Amino acid sequence: MAAHGHFHWNELLARNIEGAKDFYAKTIGWSYQPMAIADGATYWVAIMDGKPVAGLFPIDRPEFSGVPECWMSYLAVDNVDERVKQAIAAGAKLMKPIFDVPDVGRIAILAEPGGAVVGWITPVG
Repeated sequence: MAAHGHFHWNELLARNIEGAKDFYAKTIGWSYQPMAIADGATYWVAIMDGKPVAGLFPIDRPEFSGVPECWMSYLAVDNVDERVKQAIAAGAKLMKPIFDVPDVGRIAILAEPGGAVVGWITPVG
């Protein structure tokens, strides 16, 4: 697990998940495991050498119409709720309410003062 302030996870936000899965399987050698997410969609965990290495998140639904395809990075933080308060005081914007992903962690999506979007996560365990 990544320590506070280190990158913990990366996920691809993609409209064509099957195309993305195929591309990374052919070029990197990833295999995938499905994971149901709260809204009924499927999140795909990329596997390399038997270990999870990244995620693929579908953005082919109307609520993501303005979201560009991109890689989203998540920094591990010791306490998402407290760190988000500090981030907002320092000029960041919380993009959606902080949320929990069972067996994964507590997550915030922020736009830092320069506009770059980043995820912060307090991982479970």
